[in-house]
Amino acid sequence: MDWLTEVQHPQQLLVLITPYIAKVVAALFIFLFGRWLIALVARLLTRVMRRGNVDPTLISFVSRIVFILGMALIVIAALSQLGVDTTSAAAVLGGAAIAVGLSLQNQLSSFAAGVLLIVFRPIRIGEWVDIAGQSGSVAEINIFYTTLTSFGNQMVVIPNNQVWTGPIINYARNGWRRIDLTIGVGYSSDLRKVKEILTELISSDKRILPDPPATVALKALGESSVDFAVRICASNSEWWDLQCAMLERIKLRLDNEGIEIPFPQRDIHVRHLPTIQSKTA
Repeated sequence: MDWLTEVQHPQQLLVLITPYIAKVVAALFIFLFGRWLIALVARLLTRVMRRGNVDPTLISFVSRIVFILGMALIVIAALSQLGVDTTSAAAVLGGAAIAVGLSLQNQLSSFAAGVLLIVFRPIRIGEWVDIAGQSGSVAEINIFYTTLTSFGNQMVVIPNNQVWTGPIINYARNGWRRIDLTIGVGYSSDLRKVKEILTELISSDKRILPDPPATVALKALGESSVDFAVRICASNSEWWDLQCAMLERIKLRLDNEGIEIPFPQRDIHVRHLPTIQSKTA
């Protein structure tokens, strides 16, 4: 190079390269110190979130994002110290970020919904829920999707934006569930006796919770039956077995008492039948 040919003495070379050495040293210091500082901030942030009982998935994701963004700023600062024009690089990175954001709108909305699900916890692992038209036990809550295990043991994966924007029915959160049974008997049945039988069956089952109290009441006078409403409450672990057992016991007891459980019927009255004349060959 021309400037090398002009150097006649090692001291002149040292004078020329000293500013560049200082810039390189400063850039290395910014990079190394900044990396150590960002790692420290990420560790402190992780410790704070763990103390706040934040979900481990969110802790890992947030810490990683903080570290990546911090390192990007440090690299830009180090390059600027070396005299590199970082304005165009920042503009390119900004444009790329906008393009990626537009192309990943659904994924970003699922990510935002995942953060809200993890922070507010309307559902938890192991709870039986009904979300986005699907029912099952919550197997995993990821940052982008939620996984259910259905009653038939199928794996159901639902994007978090569908989970958060739709209604969430959590059957397990309150610890107990109410069972609503409709028992229909014939119009000729003794209603007082029917109510007495239903009350007796309810009081004899220890699985029925005393609070809220069970109720037996006349619900409706239907087209073919007199309908009683039976409302009982049970723990989440016993409500299905209790519901099936109560239906069976009620049916058998009413049969033994000779009380009819009617089915829909229609009486047809024929007012006029046309006469059919036979034709002889």
